[in-house]
Amino acid sequence: MRNPHDIVKGMIRTEKGAMLMPQNKYLFLVDKKSNKIEIRNSIEDIYKVKVDSVNTVMMRGKSKRVRFAVGYTPDWKKAIVTLKEGNKIDVT
Repeated sequence: MRNPHDIVKGMIRTEKGAMLMPQNKYLFLVDKKSNKIEIRNSIEDIYKVKVDSVNTVMMRGKSKRVRFAVGYTPDWKKAIVTLKEGNKIDVT
């Protein structure tokens, strides 16, 4: 079994994520190869909360240009985690 910190790399703190917090939903940057069950177990282990559901989205990298060279930002995976009623993650 992998380390939970290898699966969940960090919380994404954006305006869109802040708008989801009243609905008890949080955004996380996760490993591309992880599945929903691994993400659920890692969040419960790290933050000591109960997870209701996990939704994942593969975010494709964007093309970027520096002078004459064209490159891409890396692909990454985002998890939208809904917590059970009464659970909360302290984001401060």
